[in-house]
Amino acid sequence: MAGISRTACANARLNFVTLDLGPVSEIEQRQKLETEIDRDRFTRIDRALLAQAQDGSLDMRPGSDVASSDLVDRRLCLSRLTKLERMGLASQTEPGRWTLDDRLEERLRNLGERDEITRQMHRALKARDKGTAPTRDPAHFRFHGEVPEKPVTGRLVDRHLTDELGEKLSLVVAGIDGRVHHLRGFDPAQMEDIPRSAIVEIAAAPVLDKPRPSDRAILAHTEDGIYRPSTHLEQMQLDRWNLKGTPEDLIKGHVRRLEALRRAGIVERFEADRWRIPEDFQKKAIAYDAARAPKATVRLLSAFDLEVQIGSDGATWLDRRLVAGTRRDDDRVEAGFGGEVGDALARRQKALIDRGDASLTPEGVVRYRRNLLATLEGREVERVGQVMAEKRGKLWRPLDRFETIQGTLKGPVDLASGRFAVLESGHEFSLVPWRPEIGKQRQKEMAISMDEHGGISWELGRGRGLGL
Repeated sequence: MAGISRTACANARLNFVTLDLGPVSEIEQRQKLETEIDRDRFTRIDRALLAQAQDGSLDMRPGSDVASSDLVDRRLCLSRLTKLERMGLASQTEPGRWTLDDRLEERLRNLGERDEITRQMHRALKARDKGTAPTRDPAHFRFHGEVPEKPVTGRLVDRHLTDELGEKLSLVVAGIDGRVHHLRGFDPAQMEDIPRSAIVEIAAAPVLDKPRPSDRAILAHTEDGIYRPSTHLEQMQLDRWNLKGTPEDLIKGHVRRLEALRRAGIVERFEADRWRIPEDFQKKAIAYDAARAPKATVRLLSAFDLEVQIGSDGATWLDRRLVAGTRRDDDRVEAGFGGEVGDALARRQKALIDRGDASLTPEGVVRYRRNLLATLEGREVERVGQVMAEKRGKLWRPLDRFETIQGTLKGPVDLASGRFAVLESGHEFSLVPWRPEIGKQRQKEMAISMDEHGGISWELGRGRGLGL
C-alpha cells in the first residue's frame, strides 16, 4: 500500500506541475530555450528580440510594453541581451534601453556555422588519429573562404559536401605550419583522384588573363564581325601540313567553343555557317573562362602518407624537401603535422644514408648522391614497371630521350615518385609522368615524346597537339 501511495503522490505532483506550467512539451521547449541563452549562434530568442526591436532599439524597462510569447518572456530576453552584450552585439545605452548590432543575425549565423565547422574538424581529426591524439586547440584552426591567402601544404584529413545543393566540397588539411585548415568551395572533380591522407598543396589559381588559342584563331578569321567556319576551313586546308591536327577536327572544336559562348550570350549564331562576333569578344571570352575556372587549385604532392614515404625506394616528397634544404623548410613548424614531418624527414634521411644514397661527413653534414631524385625515380619506375608487366602479361617499355611512343592512355598510377600515366600499345606499355591536363583524355590514342632534356610532350590522336 505504501508503494501505491508514493506512486499516487508522484502522479499528483506531476499533474500539479502540468496544470501550473502547461503540457510537458511546453516545459521541454522552455528548457531548450534556457540552453539557448549562452549559444554563440542565432537563436529563437534572437529572432524574438529582432521582432520586438524598433530601428534596432529595445525598451526593456519595467512597465514598458514588451511583446513576448508564452515561451520567450522578459527574463529570457534580458538574459540573452546580457550574453549579446558580452559578445559586442548589443549595448545598454541606459538602464533598460538596449541597442542591437545592425548585422546581429548575419554575425550570429556566421558564428554558428563556424562552430559547426569546428566540430566537424574535431571529428575528422579524431577519426584520422583513431581517437589516440589529444584534442586540438581550436586556436590552431584556420578558416578560409574559397582561396587561401597563401598556399596551404599538408595532409588531407577530410572532405565533405557542405553547400546546400551538395555541389561543392570543403576540405580539412593538417598543415605543415602546425595549424589545421578548413577550405571550402571545391569542385568534386578536382578531388576525384586524390586519396585521403595524401599530401597536397592548395593555392590560389592562376589568373586567366589571356585568350585561348581557338579564340584568337576565330577572331583572326572574322570579317566585319562575322565568322564563317567554312571559309576558315578552306584556309586551313591550304596550310594543313603546318597544323597540329586535321582542319576538320579543329573547326569542329571552334564551333563547340562558339556554341558554349552563345549559351553565355557572348556570340550570336545566325545560321550554322554564320556567327556574329562582338568587338570585345576576347575580353568577354576571358571573363567567361575566369568565372567558370576554380578559384583555388589542389596539387597532389604525394599520394602516400609519411610512413610509406620513409621506407620507399622512390623519389618521395620528403626527398624533395631534404634536397631543397632549409629553403623549403621555412614554412614548417615543429607542431601538429609539421612536427610529424620533421620526424619523418630525420628518419628518411637516415634511411637514405643506410642505403648508400647519402653520406654523413665528419663535420656532420649530409651529402646526397648526385642526381638523387632522378636516380630514385628511375629505380622505382623500373621496379613497378616490372611488377605491372608480370600482372598485365605485357612488356614494360621505358621511354628514352629522343623517342616517341604511341598507345592508349590508361588511368594514372600513383608511385612514391609521383603520379604516372600508363600508355598501352599492343603487347607493351610505358609509364610516363602524369599531367592534370590529360585527365579527360583517358582511353584515347596518344603519342608521347621525350626531348633531349627529359621534357615530355603529348599529342592526341593523329598528331593533334595538346601543347603540354
